[in-house]
Amino acid sequence: MSESKKSVSINNVSVPGESVFDRLERLISFPTVYPLKVMGLRVDDFATQMVECVCTHIQDFDPSSIEMRASSKGTYLSVTMSLNVQSRDQLEAVYKAVSAHPLVKVVL
Repeated sequence: MSESKKSVSINNVSVPGESVFDRLERLISFPTVYPLKVMGLRVDDFATQMVECVCTHIQDFDPSSIEMRASSKGTYLSVTMSLNVQSRDQLEAVYKAVSAHPLVKVVL
């Protein structure tokens, strides 16, 4: 997902120049616990690599909060992490770091 400054539709009203993170900031009060789901190729250290990405931005992240689930054919793995996010900037930084990882296919 890109943070490009395209129009975002909110309740069928287009808001010019508003990014997804602008909209998210209006919907979420910070600090918050944010569930981040990352889906990617199922390799041995996928979850470990995601923890490393997150820990560069959230030093107190607890890896024991991770939930993992393999796809039905075992090709992909989803990793859900509960993040204690202090600000929009912190959430945006985590999202960008995880999204840029070469094994990651989808971030929700």
